[in-house]
Amino acid sequence: MNRGLLRIGAAAAVALAAATTACAPVQTYSGFRPDRNNEEIPDPQIGVDTRDTVQQRFGSPSTTAIFDQTAWYYVSAVQERVAFYTPRIVDRRVMVVRFDGETVSAVEKYGIERGRLVSYNTEETPTRGRELGVIEQLLGNVGRTPPIRNEEERQGGPRR
Repeated sequence: MNRGLLRIGAAAAVALAAATTACAPVQTYSGFRPDRNNEEIPDPQIGVDTRDTVQQRFGSPSTTAIFDQTAWYYVSAVQERVAFYTPRIVDRRVMVVRFDGETVSAVEKYGIERGRLVSYNTEETPTRGRELGVIEQLLGNVGRTPPIRNEEERQGGPRR
């Protein structure tokens, strides 16, 4: 009898452990990671580093300034997902490297606290005209095309 209870208790403990590990958050990293291989990469030095040294150290930027190519943006994000729920961003870092010619003129770092929420409008813009139903779409062109004429009618009547 004690062995049976012991087996039930062990099975319940294994099931409980499996259930808690299944609900553990899973983290995914995207973008630039400044701490690759667990070693911190030093920031670019103002007036010392150039575009080439920054690219060698940090790689290609995530994006660049649109109008004047004076700033490179390195963006990284960490998302956390629990089970089947929508993932949420737990950390975001942006490093902006500004250039004056070929040399670094400024380095700025921003975290998730500087981020802004953008709410998207899900409404649709109305268009002019009327909306067609399924039957109107399927049978809309029936009767609109001219009848198919034979060769004699195209040439102006029967030949004599």
